[in-house]
Amino acid sequence: MATTRTKTARDRPSYRCTECGWTTAKWLGRCPECQAWGTVEEYGAPAVRTTAAGRVTAAAVPIGEVDVRHATARSTGVPELDRVLGGGLVPGAVVLLAGEPGVGKSTLLLDVAAKAASAEHRTLYVTGEESASQVRLRADRIKALHDDLYLAAETNLSSVLGHLDAVKPSLLVLDSVQTVASPEIDGAPGGMAQVREVAGALIRASKERGMATILVGHVTKDGAIAGPRLLEHLVDVVLQFEGDRHARLRLVRGVKNRYGTTDEVGCFELHDEGITGLADPSGLFLTRRDEPVPGTCLTVTLEGRRPLVAEVQALTVDSQIPSPRRTTSGLETSRVSMMLAVLEQRGRISALGKRDIYTATVGGVRLTEPAADLAVALALASAASDTPLPKNLVAIGEVGLAGEVRRVTGVQRRLAEAHRLGFTHALVPTDPGKVPAGMKVTEVADMGDALRVLPRRARADAPQGEDVRR
Repeated sequence: MATTRTKTARDRPSYRCTECGWTTAKWLGRCPECQAWGTVEEYGAPAVRTTAAGRVTAAAVPIGEVDVRHATARSTGVPELDRVLGGGLVPGAVVLLAGEPGVGKSTLLLDVAAKAASAEHRTLYVTGEESASQVRLRADRIKALHDDLYLAAETNLSSVLGHLDAVKPSLLVLDSVQTVASPEIDGAPGGMAQVREVAGALIRASKERGMATILVGHVTKDGAIAGPRLLEHLVDVVLQFEGDRHARLRLVRGVKNRYGTTDEVGCFELHDEGITGLADPSGLFLTRRDEPVPGTCLTVTLEGRRPLVAEVQALTVDSQIPSPRRTTSGLETSRVSMMLAVLEQRGRISALGKRDIYTATVGGVRLTEPAADLAVALALASAASDTPLPKNLVAIGEVGLAGEVRRVTGVQRRLAEAHRLGFTHALVPTDPGKVPAGMKVTEVADMGDALRVLPRRARADAPQGEDVRR
């Protein structure tokens, strides 16, 4: 009589999320832990084994005796990108550059590939989204041609590895990692399994050959890097390429960097002839005028460690509808609403509640840090009273709901940049530290102190007897 074997828990299949590691006894389409779709896969229960000590590949040496010459960064030929990378590309480093479609990733990297190419250091540019002729047309337009820049259009991982054996490049640019697939792995290109396999194979090739690699990555509709989170952990550097497609400014931010800091930002200008680095981008965010205009105020924002002088503009008009409009561009709507409430309650400005209010920044820059609060408040107050602020004035400071002006980081660096560009007067929170010689710095403790720089004058079109600053 045959005996029936009871199926134990050890024999039952188990399922695990490849994103967060959550385990379950049955398959699910969506992980309840990290809310990722299609990441729960079956895996067998591993047998309990003991790993024996094996032969080491290289003897351990004191850290002071490790040769660092093979890890010296090499310039990409683009100073703004070198700034973010921490000096350049390290041999064997893998860089992931992500950004929205049309922001200029391919244009930037084609320019980098041409400038980094030389007789001693070949560059291989592999495109999976365009044909070779399309990339050649872009190279002609941006003048990114070089005899040691090799171009290949491939979507097969084995073919890409074959090109590495044939060209032996010092720099590989893959555009993009979501378009390349391995025939040995099931799934469509861009799937999680394919992205892991392609990235893992190229990372191994980069480390073995001492070849720097730049991978282009897609982003989701939420702005996050597409694919498994493991991809960001495997690479050495993660860069985010940002910018409004309707503006000229592009920013490259370091999200992760094993070879440098992540508080540097590279500034670029996108134009018809390609993309160029901006060593001094503050001019993009300013409007030069002979005479000051009501509703404008200048501030200094920090992008990473780089100070940038930016202009905030405000406009108030009589509303024709019961609910006045509140429109912002380049500013956070919630911060502007807070400044309106503070001006009405703490600054005693009553002409804002029933008027349409428009606020914007110049040049497409986004001001998200609280240090721009004071400039936003002064621009709104200036627009409400139709009175311009003093010429060559910058305002720096965070404004609280009680009307106080709080200290912000990097005040001295901000003042030095404003002074370099010719601004002579600044409003800052108390105790700013050492200030540039020849610059008049006024310390303000609250909005009452800050509004004293605005002359008391009623709007020319205000109703008789109404003062917008009671």
